[in-house]
Amino acid sequence: MNAGRPKTDPATSARMSRQRRAHTDPELALRRELHRAGLRYFVDRPPIKGQRRRADVVFPTLRIAVYVDGCFWHRCPEHATDPKNNAQWWAEKLAGNVTRDRATDAALTAAGWQVVRVWEHEDPRAAAEQIGALVRARRQSTHAD
Repeated sequence: MNAGRPKTDPATSARMSRQRRAHTDPELALRRELHRAGLRYFVDRPPIKGQRRRADVVFPTLRIAVYVDGCFWHRCPEHATDPKNNAQWWAEKLAGNVTRDRATDAALTAAGWQVVRVWEHEDPRAAAEQIGALVRARRQSTHAD
């Protein structure tokens, strides 16, 4: 079943199994701030139909996709760490995540979407203000057409 994965010690395996894919604390904090600002959005949804990659927050009519990236999983320039056990496997895995993120950004941008990436350590209020400004700008440009 996990033929490509190296053997992991039980403590690490237990810790990793508790990692959420969606609805993490940083996502929830950002969503609370967006909601407090009066913004309404969809959650954990593929921005483009048929696409497997899901955005954490989506404003479909405005074509804005927001991703809240974990520092470990997405290789934050400030907080990324390199596991010592199975270092080569982890290096490839995490580099693959970054490559996938850039491909997602490129595909969405090519389809006319604005992609916003927020690091988990960023202040959710400041991130919500940035996203709110983008939403207002996109609303104005769609009404001006």
